[in-house]
Amino acid sequence: MRRPRGDLGPAMGSGTGRVLRETVAWLLVAAGVAALVLPGPGLLMTCAGLTLLARDHAWAERWLAPVRRRALQGAAHSVATWPRIVLAATLALGIIGCGFLWAWSPPAPSWWPVPGIWWLPGGVAVAVTQIVAGMIGLGTIAYSCCRFRGQLDAPRLPTRQETAVEEAAA
Repeated sequence: MRRPRGDLGPAMGSGTGRVLRETVAWLLVAAGVAALVLPGPGLLMTCAGLTLLARDHAWAERWLAPVRRRALQGAAHSVATWPRIVLAATLALGIIGCGFLWAWSPPAPSWWPVPGIWWLPGGVAVAVTQIVAGMIGLGTIAYSCCRFRGQLDAPRLPTRQETAVEEAAA
């Protein structure tokens, strides 16, 4: 039985669907946390994971508002000026180019100081990962431009205190 949106009761959907949703959610949260220190849209991925988890867990719904607020503010800030947009798009295209270089896998050049086995390690798996990461980056830039370009800040979301007051009143 599928529960209505916002209901945090015990009905949590079919077992398979819930397991699949939670697996994807936790993968997004883990990738998002990793992307906070590695290149990537960490807060956006964490927000997406928490959004999926919030369907079944009250704790995730409590964490969602502040993470969403920071993610949207970061997205708006990242497209505030043209140089930021151009630099981000150039880097994403560079990552995609590196992915195609990895897929092509030319022989190690003569100046390469270590054994040739260490030239472009990982093969096609690394190439696909780089191409997908670059595409995600371009998609994130396009989304941020469409949604936030020209705005000084992300849309105002309710603070934790405002949310608590609304919940207490309901």
